[in-house]
Amino acid sequence: MEIIDYLVLAGFFALILGIGFISARNIKGSADYFVGGGKVPWWLAGISHHVSGHSGVVFVAYAAIAYQYGFTLYIWWAGSIVIACFLGAWVFAPRWARLRQHLTIESPTEYLSLRYNVAAQQVMAWSGVLLKLFDTAAKWASIGILLQGFTGLPLATGIMLSGGVSLLYITLGGLWADLYTDLAQFVVQVVAGLVLFVAVMNHLGGTSSLTGIWSQLPAGHADLFNGPYTGLFFLAYACVSILSYNGGTWNLAARYISAPSGPSARRAALLSGALYLIWPLFLFFPMWAAPLLLPSLADPSQAYILLTQQFLPAGLVGLVLASMFAATMSMTTSDTNTISSVITRDILPLMSTRFRGLDSKKSLLVARLCTFAFTLATLLLAIESDRFGGVLGLIILWFAALLGPTSIPMLFGLLPAFKRANASVAITSILAGFVAFVLVTYLWTGTQAGRVGAPIFTSALVFCGMTWLRRNQPVPPKVEQLMRSLSQP
Repeated sequence: MEIIDYLVLAGFFALILGIGFISARNIKGSADYFVGGGKVPWWLAGISHHVSGHSGVVFVAYAAIAYQYGFTLYIWWAGSIVIACFLGAWVFAPRWARLRQHLTIESPTEYLSLRYNVAAQQVMAWSGVLLKLFDTAAKWASIGILLQGFTGLPLATGIMLSGGVSLLYITLGGLWADLYTDLAQFVVQVVAGLVLFVAVMNHLGGTSSLTGIWSQLPAGHADLFNGPYTGLFFLAYACVSILSYNGGTWNLAARYISAPSGPSARRAALLSGALYLIWPLFLFFPMWAAPLLLPSLADPSQAYILLTQQFLPAGLVGLVLASMFAATMSMTTSDTNTISSVITRDILPLMSTRFRGLDSKKSLLVARLCTFAFTLATLLLAIESDRFGGVLGLIILWFAALLGPTSIPMLFGLLPAFKRANASVAITSILAGFVAFVLVTYLWTGTQAGRVGAPIFTSALVFCGMTWLRRNQPVPPKVEQLMRSLSQP
């Protein structure tokens, strides 16, 4: 990188920090800090939902998949998210907004004590917090790899540098800082991505290369499914995405919770889905073309970094790196903000009476302390990411496989069809999913689709089966009233 690239990157960090400081002035209490006071416009929530749904992993681990297996990446990753967003726009998104309207919730797990009981809520809250430690750490590890590839900085230094900036602005500004930086990061990402897209396309012969490269790429690269990414894997990952992008990943639920109304949350989901349908086609094209431009690459995870260095002039390299930072920082900080809401609202008050009934000033202080502590923990874990299977291992194996068991009771609990499911059903389904994960990961040698899908399908089967067995049981009045509230426009 040239000096101008470092200046561009420094300018990006200054912009993000400035947004954090400005946003902090408008934060009066935990409701502003965690859910924006329920006043977030649908277009901002939709852009933030989209940007918060992917990270620097796209430019590292997914770049390697695109290099090795081709178009299938768009099908199983972007395609599954599109399905999730469009389905969620009609089923889940409006219900999250109505939860805040009716129960004044500030965290995704806050309603679970009413829907099931406190024990079930705590199982899901603690499980989700622990899983997010791994997931968020993977995002920091990916940005450390990117920074190392561009600048030569040691991995740990890159992780602490990017994490330190994020830790500061999210601790100060909460959700509003996250939303406005998401908007800025979206603009930077689109500009940088389009510049590289055009540069690679022109190098390969212009617009004709958009269809022409596929016959020149290795066999199978134009197929919908290739290598370990089979049709069965797509179905398993689609189930993960449906759960994740509709609230199983808590920071994405927060985008819907912060919307003013159910229709506003629906529009946000539709906008996010439309962006996932279109934007990855531009973003992934250089990665798909990489085998023609960088043949016999020893480390495919370096493909996007090398393309940037080869095809972009000084200054624009810094912009692309800023866009990679943007993607990761958006996801990690939104995760941190939401996890902090769960710890502040659902875990600490049960652990100690001193955290109950806090005024707005004290609740805001606790929220910021939780945000700081959780972010620091994920940074330390990211430095040790290789102990858990590297970046892709953390994302696909650990988080994706364990997401289902914790999110199925949360999302299914919003639907009237499962109103007879009680705390025992919820907890048993979670434990069954965890057992399935251990079996297919450590005792049986299964496919990648099996490792991802088995915990989800096991948990879903147990939850649905036990609910069916309770089909003649009465529904508690508080649950019946909650279901009516969530179903009404």
